[in-house]
Amino acid sequence: MHLSRSLRASLVAALAAASLPLAAAADASAGEAAPSSGATAAAKRPKSLVIGIDGATFATFEKAKMPRVKALMAGGMTATGNLYANPMAPTSSGPGWSTIATGVWPDKHKVVDNGFAGARYDLYPDYATRLETADPAIDTLVVGTWSPIRDTVFGPAVDTRLGGVGDADTTATAVSRLTTTDADATFVHLDEVDGAGHTYGTGHRAYLDALNAADTRIGRILDAVASRAAYADEDWQIVVTADHGHAPGGGHGGNTPAERQTFVIAKGVGFTPGSVRHDVKVTDIAPTVLAHFGIANDPAWQLDGKAIGTLTPDAFDPLRPSLNSRVDELALASTVKGWTTTAPGGWTVDNSAMPAGGVTEWRGWSFATDEFWSNTDRGQGRETSVRSRDVFAVADSDEWDDKTHGAGQFDSTLVSPALPVTGGAPATVSYATNYKVDGPQTGDVFLSFDGGPRQLLRSYRADLNAFEKLTVAVPAGATTARLYFRYTGTNSAFWTIDQVTLTP
Repeated sequence: MHLSRSLRASLVAALAAASLPLAAAADASAGEAAPSSGATAAAKRPKSLVIGIDGATFATFEKAKMPRVKALMAGGMTATGNLYANPMAPTSSGPGWSTIATGVWPDKHKVVDNGFAGARYDLYPDYATRLETADPAIDTLVVGTWSPIRDTVFGPAVDTRLGGVGDADTTATAVSRLTTTDADATFVHLDEVDGAGHTYGTGHRAYLDALNAADTRIGRILDAVASRAAYADEDWQIVVTADHGHAPGGGHGGNTPAERQTFVIAKGVGFTPGSVRHDVKVTDIAPTVLAHFGIANDPAWQLDGKAIGTLTPDAFDPLRPSLNSRVDELALASTVKGWTTTAPGGWTVDNSAMPAGGVTEWRGWSFATDEFWSNTDRGQGRETSVRSRDVFAVADSDEWDDKTHGAGQFDSTLVSPALPVTGGAPATVSYATNYKVDGPQTGDVFLSFDGGPRQLLRSYRADLNAFEKLTVAVPAGATTARLYFRYTGTNSAFWTIDQVTLTP
C-alpha cells in the first residue's frame, strides 16, 4: 500500500541527510564520479526525467533547428544505435516503447505490435514499476499523448498516469506536475512527430516543423524542472529518446536504416558534455534510471541493458577508427565505413581452412558495425543482432558465398588471447551471441588451458540470440586459457560474437 505523496516527500526529505552511503552507492552503480563538494552534493535527491519523441528520426535533426535538444547534446552525451527489425519485431511503437521502458528486447518482453497481445510485463516490468517495488516512497509519474504508454507500457504500480489530447495538453500537464508536485521519476511521451512522419515523410518541411514544435515543448518541460523551488538540492538526470524512426516517404515498421535508427541523449552527473558514444542502446535507459536511484541491476531480472556509466569498451571496439569502406558489398554507400578482417591486439583469425575468394568483407571472421553489416542484405535476420555493441565479430557464410570462391565451405576460427585464470577455481566465460541457421552450418566454442588440447565448451546447431554465461572448471596449476570460436557454413546464415570475457 502506498503512502500519500506528501507524506512520502516528507519521509524522503527526512531520510536524505542519513542517506550519504546510499547516495555514494548510487553514484558507483551508475559509473559516475563522486561529487567533489562533499556531503552537501552527496545529499542531493536523485530525480529522473525521460522524454520520448515518437517517430523522431535522428538523421533529420541537423535540418531542424531544435535548439533545446541540441543544447542537451552539447551539455551531455549523444548516442545513436539501431533497433531490431522482423523477425524479432517490426519497428513499431508498441515494441519500441516497451523496449525502452523495460530494458529488454522484444524477444523477451514479447510485444511485437501495437496490440500488446502476449506481452510479458509480468516478467519484465517497466523501470517505474521496479522503482516502486524497490522503494514505494519514490514518486513516479507518466504523462503520455499515446494512451498505451500510460495504460499498458507503464504498469498500475506507477503513482500517477495522465494523458493528453495532444502534445500541447501533454506538455502543459507535465509542466504543471513537475512544477507543483514532488515527482521523482517522470516519463513524458510526445506523439505528434510520428503523425507528421506518417502524413508527410521525413523530407517534408512539415516533419521538420513537428520536430521543432516538439523541441519547444521539451524546452518548456526543462524550464519547469529548472524552476523547481528545490532544484538546487536535486540531482537531475535528463534523457531524450525515440521508439523508432521513419522512412523518407513516411511510415515505419520496416528494416531500413531510417526506420531502425534511434538515439539516446543524456545529461547529468557522469555524462561528459558534448560526448558521442557508439556502444549505448535504448535498452540501457531503464537500468540507467534505476542506477540513478541507487538500484543495482539484479541478474535475476535478465535485463539486456546496462547502466550507461558501467559500459566499457570490449576488445573489438577500438577497431572503429580503422574500419574500411566497401569492397564487394556494392549495395552500401561508398562513404560507409564499417568492417575489417584485421583482428584486434592479441586476437587472431585462423583462415587456414578457408577457400580462396568469396566476398572480401566476409572472408573468415570479420569485425563490423551493425550499420554496415546488417544493411548488406536486409531481411535475412541480421537486424536481430541487437545484443552486440559498437564493433563485433561476424562470420557470415551467406554473404561470403555471394562471390565466386574456391571449392569448400566457409571454415574460420576466431582465437582469443591467452587470458589469465586461477588454477583449481571455476571461471565464467561470457559473450553476446547471435547464431542463425539457414543451411548446413556449425558453430563450436573450444577452450584450451596453457596451450593444451582444445576442449569443447559449447556447440550451436539451432538459432540462438542471447548473452551466454558458461561456467568452466579450471585445472589445478593452470594460469591461462584461450577461447576458439569455429564457424563452418555452406551458403547458410551467420554467427556474431561480442563482449567476450573470462573471469573468476
